[in-house]
Amino acid sequence: MAFASTASPLATSVAFSQPVSSVNVQQSAFQRNLNVHLICPDCKEVPPNLVENFSDGDMVCGSCGLVLGDRIIDTRSEWRTFANDDQGNDDPSRVGEALNPLLDGNQLDTIISYGAPGSSVGRELNRAQNKAVHDKKDNELQAAYAKISQMCERYSLPRVVQDTAKDIYKKVKDNRKLKGKSQESIEAAAIFIACRQSGVGRTFKEICLLTSVPKKEIGKVFKIIDSILLELGGTTNAVGQVDREYQAVGTNAEDLLNRFCSHLGLSTQVASGAQYIARRAAKEGILAGRSPISIAAATIYMAAGLFGEGRSASKIAERAGVSDGTIKTSYKFLWEAREKLVDPQWIESKKASLSGLPKV
Repeated sequence: MAFASTASPLATSVAFSQPVSSVNVQQSAFQRNLNVHLICPDCKEVPPNLVENFSDGDMVCGSCGLVLGDRIIDTRSEWRTFANDDQGNDDPSRVGEALNPLLDGNQLDTIISYGAPGSSVGRELNRAQNKAVHDKKDNELQAAYAKISQMCERYSLPRVVQDTAKDIYKKVKDNRKLKGKSQESIEAAAIFIACRQSGVGRTFKEICLLTSVPKKEIGKVFKIIDSILLELGGTTNAVGQVDREYQAVGTNAEDLLNRFCSHLGLSTQVASGAQYIARRAAKEGILAGRSPISIAAATIYMAAGLFGEGRSASKIAERAGVSDGTIKTSYKFLWEAREKLVDPQWIESKKASLSGLPKV
């Protein structure tokens, strides 16, 4: 026989007469706290005064000095920020490559690749992204930087000259004074200034041969850029170095001698002798007012004859880019002051002979 289960009226009243909140309070009172807290067993301070020493990999109690853990993992950034290069207390991010100071923008864009060979979908997406996302200024800068690198590589100029020329170009490209000037002339003038600032001697004629722009136009742009940099007062040295004040530096004969001697197949003894003669001539003011190319060619002409490795004036003129008449005219002044220019030790050691000097 089955009986229907009916609840007692008393039990029902008791069950509903107890508030629900009191039941929750009783249940929470008997729950165990499963949160794990690392507390110093000696100090037993709550909250604990713990110090993480990442340099040693230890976790130490700041109150008593007890070591509570070792070999802890440093979760901070992988790079360090020093006081002298801190820019607004910004901590470098773990993601992305190093920023290029020669470009504008945040440089954290995602680039869509061309995809598999023979697929046109990736190429179309890449083209659409370049039109929509990439900054036009960065594209123009990259094109100009590629042209500067190409021009520098033709003369085997070092990397420091390339970086300096790019830095100069970025600083002056938007200046009003250069409005209407061709981009090629600006690039050539930037390379010429970069060579001077980096101590890499190059003549103005050599830089002009890199472009199809007339020499007169490059000269005008050079003077404008030089005045702009003097107003800005910024650096034109390699990118990433500490800023320093810009100073106009001219090309002297000593910067050209080693390269000219190397092209002529002369020994280092002749090169060092030509540098000594050029320094003495500058000190005595013998060839004052003449171009550095003429001075370099004349001193090489004189030093090569002194040390028995004579070269004709026409051959030196071909390498230096001046006429042989200019070399002979400058050499005439050097020959008249030969007693002041030639080191007596060269004659005493019989390394050089005045009889080997070319006749005037």
